[in-house]
Amino acid sequence: MVVLDATIVNIALPSAQEALHISTADRQWIVTAYTLTFGGLLLLGGRIADYFGRKRTFLIGLLGFAGASALGGAAVNAGTLFAARGLQGLFGALLAPAALSLITVTFTEAKERAKAFGVFGGISGGGAAIGLLAGGVLTEYADWRWCLLVNIPIAILAFAAAVPLVRESKASGDTRYDIPGAVLVTAGQVALVYGFTKAATDGWSSSVTVTWLASAVALLGAFLFWESRTAHPLLPLRVLFDRNRGASYLVSVLLGAGMLGMFLFMTFYLQQTLGWSAMKSGVAYMPFSGGIIAAAVIASRLLPRTGPKILMSVGGVLATAAMVWLTRLDLDSSYAVQILPSFVAMSLGMGLVFVPMSSLALQGVANHDAGVASAMVNTTQQVGGSLGTALLNTIFTTALAGYVTDHAASAASGGAAGAQLLQAHAAIHGYNVAFTASAVLLAVATVVVIVMVRNPKTDATTSTIEAAPAHFG
Repeated sequence: MVVLDATIVNIALPSAQEALHISTADRQWIVTAYTLTFGGLLLLGGRIADYFGRKRTFLIGLLGFAGASALGGAAVNAGTLFAARGLQGLFGALLAPAALSLITVTFTEAKERAKAFGVFGGISGGGAAIGLLAGGVLTEYADWRWCLLVNIPIAILAFAAAVPLVRESKASGDTRYDIPGAVLVTAGQVALVYGFTKAATDGWSSSVTVTWLASAVALLGAFLFWESRTAHPLLPLRVLFDRNRGASYLVSVLLGAGMLGMFLFMTFYLQQTLGWSAMKSGVAYMPFSGGIIAAAVIASRLLPRTGPKILMSVGGVLATAAMVWLTRLDLDSSYAVQILPSFVAMSLGMGLVFVPMSSLALQGVANHDAGVASAMVNTTQQVGGSLGTALLNTIFTTALAGYVTDHAASAASGGAAGAQLLQAHAAIHGYNVAFTASAVLLAVATVVVIVMVRNPKTDATTSTIEAAPAHFG
């Protein structure tokens, strides 16, 4: 539900914009109001789950997410919809780390944990593509509001199952909150995401962009300094600076940024260049969802035997090759020949990476830090996705404008038809340049895996959370 909501509104966005009379300049807030609050508050949400109780936090997150979805589905103006999306991000920041930390402290046996992370990785990896499919179906056959209202029955079912089945657990010992750290890291992440978002619209050199990015650097630097000094850190640096864990977080950022390029620009390509409907575009992503789930099942079975490094390396190479293949798109590329093979290779690669990456990020984490380590997995994915949106959209816009400038003279003789054809070719050029940048990000992620990840087989599937059962309610 949380991952799906990051993408389900994308296809429904034009309908929501028209219905609520949202300006072109403001429509981005339908997406960024969610990602800003979600990414900015995840670390605090992880600590709340650790200290307040993971089951209790999970249940509160479910109810709050459902309520925010109801508010968004009933929105009568832009402000209400933006506020509802922000509230979804807030409760998602409670829900996501609570869910992952519950898995961490519940499944302590190697094979069972591998299976659990296989399910979790498949759902997380496929959620974005499923959101695009669901958005197309609901927008075309029901109403754009159902892209938000669909969360209500999901949340109710999950709540009804969690009350009798999920056991409570919480951290023991020091459970005081690091309020200054929470303020610094939340403000820093919001400034960073917003700065990159503004770069996509105002340019990298604009005073607004530079001010926000400089503020982000200052705030995040102050956060790291504070965390190294305070006795009750929100993010203990031991969680961040473990070699394998740090590598998994870095890979998560790069994958989030790189994969979003495929979703963002492929959706534009299918609908604007090929002229496909929202429904047809959503269906086109189904092989991607299936491939992620299949690869996640395979990875969960192989992980105890191979360790994380081999799976993540192979997955990274597959994903990078798939993105390179997409750089060859033209005005009438065949879905079966050009797009489908890329989707299959990309999904298999991502599935092979997601499962061991999630497990690696939580290996050796003490019960006391399970929530914050879980939150970092989600935080890095959200930050990566947000930064990728701004970075790749800026690259696309620059490439498109440059192509139009370079070829304007030759297109002038063709009149209106020539100008239209020029814009179409410029868009293709922009897509291919953006896909090239995405391929570079995925290649860097693969290099990080090969260079930084250590591969003892037991590392990927065991943990030092021996004390966890003692804290179940």
